[in-house]
Amino acid sequence: MQTKRWRIAAVIWPLLMLVSMLLVTAGGLATGGKAAHGAEGSELGPAVYVVPVKQTVESGLKSFLERAYKEAAEAKAERVILVINTFGGEVTSAEEIGELIRKSSVPTTAYVEGKAVSAGTYIALNAQNIVMEPGSTIGAAAVVNGSGELIDNPKVVSFWVKTMREAAELNGRDPDIAAAMVDPGATLPLPDLKQVKQSGQILTLTADEALKVGYAEYKAESVDDAIKWLGLENRERIELNPSIAEKLASWLVNPIVMTVLFILGIAGIAIELFVPGFGVPGIVGILSFGLYFFGHYIAGFAGMESVVLFIVGIALLLIEVFVPSWGILGILGSASLIAGVLTAASNPMTAFISLVIALVAAAVILYFVVRKYKDRGIWNKFILREKLTTEQGYLSAETKEDLLGQEGIAITPLRPAGTIQIGDNRIDVVTSGEFIASGKTVKVIKTEGTWVVVREVL
Repeated sequence: MQTKRWRIAAVIWPLLMLVSMLLVTAGGLATGGKAAHGAEGSELGPAVYVVPVKQTVESGLKSFLERAYKEAAEAKAERVILVINTFGGEVTSAEEIGELIRKSSVPTTAYVEGKAVSAGTYIALNAQNIVMEPGSTIGAAAVVNGSGELIDNPKVVSFWVKTMREAAELNGRDPDIAAAMVDPGATLPLPDLKQVKQSGQILTLTADEALKVGYAEYKAESVDDAIKWLGLENRERIELNPSIAEKLASWLVNPIVMTVLFILGIAGIAIELFVPGFGVPGIVGILSFGLYFFGHYIAGFAGMESVVLFIVGIALLLIEVFVPSWGILGILGSASLIAGVLTAASNPMTAFISLVIALVAAAVILYFVVRKYKDRGIWNKFILREKLTTEQGYLSAETKEDLLGQEGIAITPLRPAGTIQIGDNRIDVVTSGEFIASGKTVKVIKTEGTWVVVREVL
C-alpha cells in the first residue's frame, strides 16, 4: 500500500508543478506582450492599429482582439483596422467580438480582404466603416452546424436575423439586406442591383455590389489604400499579430482538441497508476492537462479560481490516499477537480460533454492496457500468485505413498480410525468403515495426502 501511495504522489506532484509553470509562463507572455505593445503605442502617439482577423471566429480570436483593442485604447490610437478574411465560426464568439467593437473608444474600419462570411460578416457590420478589396465578398451568414449543414430551427434563425439586423442598423445600413444574408426563406427586391433575392438563396455581395447597396463605403486595393482613404496616411501604422502563445491557445481551446487532451490526460495518468514504471503514459497525461489549462489561461477563460479548484482537487485526492476518509475526501477532490476543468472552459457544457466522452474513451483504453499488462499491475503487490508445487521442490506436507501395500498390526481398535504399527513406526489410519479389533493384521490399500486407509488381512 505504501508503494502505491508513493506512485500516486509521483504522478500528482509533477502534474501540479507543470500546470503551475505553464500558467506562470503564460502570464509572463501575456503581461510582457501587453507591456511592450502598450509602451510602443504610447511613445508613438496617435496611430493606426492594423489587426488581422484571418482565422475561424472562436474564443481564441476574441481573446486576441481584446488584447488588441486594449492596447489601441491605451495608446490613444485613432483607428483600428480589422483585416477580415474568414469563413466564419462560432456565433457566440462573433457576438462577443461585435460587442467589443461597439464599446471600444477607438473607432473601427473593417477591411474585407477575400471573404467576410457568416460570423465574419457580423463582425464587419459592427465596424463604423467597411472597405472591401476588389474581388472580395461579404454575406452568406446563415446559421450552420458543425458539419456545415443549414440549421432550420425557427428560433435560432430568428435570433440570428435579429442580431444581424441590429448590427446593420448601427451604421445606417439596410437591415433587410442583413436579414437576407441569414434567412434562406426570405425574398428581397434589390433594385440597385437590378435583381431579386429569391427564397432558397442566401445573399452574398461582391465588393461592387456592396458599394451599390451601401454595405461598403470604399473599394481599396490594399490596407495602405484604405488608410489613405481614411486620411490617416501620416499616422504611425502598428501591425498587431497573435503571439505564438495566442496561436497555440486558439488551437488548444478547440472542442475536438480539448476532448483529445482530456482523453490523453485521464488515460495517461490512470495507466501510470495501474501499470508500474513512471514513463511515457504519465508524462503524456501530465502534459495534456497542462496544455489544457495553458491554452484556456492564454485565451482568457481560466482564471485563478479555476486553477485553484483544480489544484485543490488534486491535493484532496492525494490526501485521501495517505489519510483514508471513507471516500469523503475523494468525492470532494473529484468534484473540485471537475469544477476546475469546467470553469476554465469558454463553454462549460461543451467542456462537460468533452469530459464525459473522454472518461468513456479513457476507460476503454485503460481496460485494454491493463488486460495486456495484467501481470504488471499494482494489484499484484497485494495478491499472492506464486504456487509452491511439488515439481518446484516444495512439499506442503509429508506424503505416505511409500506405505501403500505394506502390512502392520492394529495396536488399537479401528472404529474406523485408530493406530497401527508398521515396523518401528506408529501410524494413524482409518478403515473403509468396518470395525477391526486390536492385534489384527491390516494392509494399507490407499493413501491420499495424510490419509492412510487399511483393511484387515484375512
